[in-house]
Amino acid sequence: MATAVAPTALAAEEDEFHLQRNLVWRRFRRHRLALAGGVIFGLTILIAILANWIAPWDPNYIDQAHWTGYPLAPGIAGHILGTDENGRDLLSRLIFGARISLTVAVFAVAMEITLGTVLGAIAGYYGGFVDFIIMRITDVVLSIPLLPLLLVLTAIVAQTSNKASLNFATIVLIIGFLTWPPVARIVRAVFLSLRERDYAEAARALGNNDGRIIFRHLLPNAIAPIIVQATLEVANVIILESTLSFLGFGIQPPTASWGNMLANAQANMAIAPWAAVFPGLCILITVLAINYLGDGLRDALDPNMR
Repeated sequence: MATAVAPTALAAEEDEFHLQRNLVWRRFRRHRLALAGGVIFGLTILIAILANWIAPWDPNYIDQAHWTGYPLAPGIAGHILGTDENGRDLLSRLIFGARISLTVAVFAVAMEITLGTVLGAIAGYYGGFVDFIIMRITDVVLSIPLLPLLLVLTAIVAQTSNKASLNFATIVLIIGFLTWPPVARIVRAVFLSLRERDYAEAARALGNNDGRIIFRHLLPNAIAPIIVQATLEVANVIILESTLSFLGFGIQPPTASWGNMLANAQANMAIAPWAAVFPGLCILITVLAINYLGDGLRDALDPNMR
């Protein structure tokens, strides 16, 4: 009897999974802006990955043959979007800047989600004194003004090393360590509910240890809000990195990032506004696309939506 029931139960579980997946896709598909945002974000990722092959110029190459000391206008001397103040191709720098901005965002958000998920899961599962300590640490981190602290920490690092790779790693670490509290709060709230469910009690009765219950049984049921938060945080980190680079404390030249391209364009705004418009548009369009994508995922994954 048991052997006959097991395949039936497994098939029912698989059918339920496919049903839920199709339901999520139908909800997401109704959100037109989210679909458009997903396409734009996907294209941005693809462009960043293929930057070495699709960029028409080396991002740091100075076109000395046509450089007059001022930025070239779009379309002149084969530069589709013109050049910057140093005679470097703007389109190529935008493409490679996308790689830098997205890489910082992905690694920083991965660290943020990992820290926030682990701490939030522990706080929500155990409750009591453990919950109190973790949530008070969360409150302390949330009370710190993020941008001023980022400026101070990155400035300190900039004084000790001029290596772009170290600066990149430091920015990722600092942003990741300072932005996890909202994720921790979301995961904690979900775990406070999940730990009382019947399957959690059954897992304890079967002798599963706490680690297996948290990561094997409870965490998969909390993945939807984590995915939504991670998507939205990518947009936030892109803005943070661009702000730091714009202020001169982020990715250092000659490495191209959208933020430092905006900063470099300030001096020539009157005669070459395109040098600031194009990186600004890249930031605007990418962040809007990610935010719409996050909104669509939130609506699609919310079980209360119809």
